[in-house]
Amino acid sequence: MKVTENLQEFYQRLEIQPRESISHNTPHINVFERGDCKNLLPYSRRDYYKVTLVIGEGRVEYADKTIYIDKPALLFSNPTLPYYWQSISDLQQGWFCIFNEAFIHQRDNLLTELPMFQMNTEKVYFIDEKSVGEILDLFQKMKYESMANYAYKQDIMRNYLHLIVHYALKSFNQSQQEVPVNANARITQQFFDVLESQFPIDSMQNQLQLTTAKDFADKLNLHVNHLNRAVKTITGKTTTEHIAHRIVLEANQLLTYTDWAIAEIAYCLGFEYPAYFNNFYRKATGNKPKELRKLELV
Repeated sequence: MKVTENLQEFYQRLEIQPRESISHNTPHINVFERGDCKNLLPYSRRDYYKVTLVIGEGRVEYADKTIYIDKPALLFSNPTLPYYWQSISDLQQGWFCIFNEAFIHQRDNLLTELPMFQMNTEKVYFIDEKSVGEILDLFQKMKYESMANYAYKQDIMRNYLHLIVHYALKSFNQSQQEVPVNANARITQQFFDVLESQFPIDSMQNQLQLTTAKDFADKLNLHVNHLNRAVKTITGKTTTEHIAHRIVLEANQLLTYTDWAIAEIAYCLGFEYPAYFNNFYRKATGNKPKELRKLELV
């Protein structure tokens, strides 16, 4: 699925999750069995990270790609990455946990430094049969601790979560985990690091400062042609395409989960006039910004 295709259908079908009020400043984690979550309302996707053990056939759809899952897998999501899960088989089992940024920063920031919680990295890790049982046991232990009357239970749950994350990393071959070290790869990674450092836009005072390839080249002390060549070589897409795609993703979040006026959203995303934003958004998605505003997430 491409960003430019059928946005309305995609956002109508975003995965439904249990409702629960989460304070941004209060460390929070909760654990659920996947079968317990029918007909419940969604969290705001800007509030939480999620780790899911998927047992059952289905597919996970992001705005730009679809991954088919036909064996046990760990699925990771971050607060800025909407996705939709569609079951294929009747048997759907497993567990998931949700947690906010305050929880992962209460003791350290290890989880946010790992690849599965970064943009433009793998989010699905297929797990061998032996590991499935061990991961199930970890989720069950997390659930048990969540109900315990123990002052340091979140520390225990955090340790279990770390173990689950490392099961995913170990499931990859060493060759898949190795990061290219050539100059083009380093420049491309630096570009994505700077790009992501501007998001999410969570305040009207938080305006995008870098919106063009030249802006990023200047920030990285590179000639713009050098940056464009490196990014194109590694990703197959231009620097401008990546910037536009990321701005569209953030625009979708702001249009869906805030009550900001479209003119305010345009300003925060670096557009001098709302008309410029409207033209940009329509060219990228085929829809006007106000059309996404009309959607109702069930």
